[in-house]
Amino acid sequence: MENRLDKTAHKILLKRLNLVADIDAEDEAAVLELPVTVREFDAGIDIVSEGQYVSQCCILIDGFTYRYRHTLEGKRQIIAFHVSGDIPDLHSLHMNYMDHSFAATTRSRIGFVSHDAVWDLCIRRPKVAAALWRETLIDGAIFREWIVGLGRLSGHSRTAHLLCEIAMRMRAVGLAPDYVYRLPLTQHELADALGLTVVTVNRVLKDLRLNGVVDRERSRMTIREWKTLARLGEFDPRYLHFRVPITMMAEMPPEGA
Repeated sequence: MENRLDKTAHKILLKRLNLVADIDAEDEAAVLELPVTVREFDAGIDIVSEGQYVSQCCILIDGFTYRYRHTLEGKRQIIAFHVSGDIPDLHSLHMNYMDHSFAATTRSRIGFVSHDAVWDLCIRRPKVAAALWRETLIDGAIFREWIVGLGRLSGHSRTAHLLCEIAMRMRAVGLAPDYVYRLPLTQHELADALGLTVVTVNRVLKDLRLNGVVDRERSRMTIREWKTLARLGEFDPRYLHFRVPITMMAEMPPEGA
């Protein structure tokens, strides 16, 4: 149900946009006036389904979501994960027919903004339009990074890269202090994102844990040896294109801390 007095979705969106673009106080005030309808979705529920025509964009307020497609045989490929502040279907402004599905991995709150309201904002505030365009370009950069990983990295390296990426993206919005973060993903979901079997994912996570690189307790992920994990995953955060200097974003606790 919509609550115009609750500006949580707007503030989360502004935090994300300020990470990647330069917007001023008047731009922020305009974003705060967007009409947002908030809904909650349980784990495993599609927020938007493949083949659906859409007339609104989604803002992930809190929770964890993913985009995916199925093959004709029913095999699932997860093509993206999304954290708080992301706008997973921003491309629907130009392509309002969904060619993939978007679902929650855990109970999630989603803010919906009509395409008309977003278009109106873009016309009135060019810097916001540029920021949203930059968001779609960054989305493309993440896709390219995933394609390279799926095509050329080993199972250990793919897994390490994904754990680094999620940590960096969550830390950027204040959700991974000390490189401890909530990772509400099953091994089946990790396997479907990494192009691996569940058995392989289980073995890789066990190896990383036994080597003291990461710890995972239920949905709580702790990165203990950042440099080791980043080196294994060939992780370079520049493809995320944060405005915050990468040296700040990549500042990590010392090895073994």
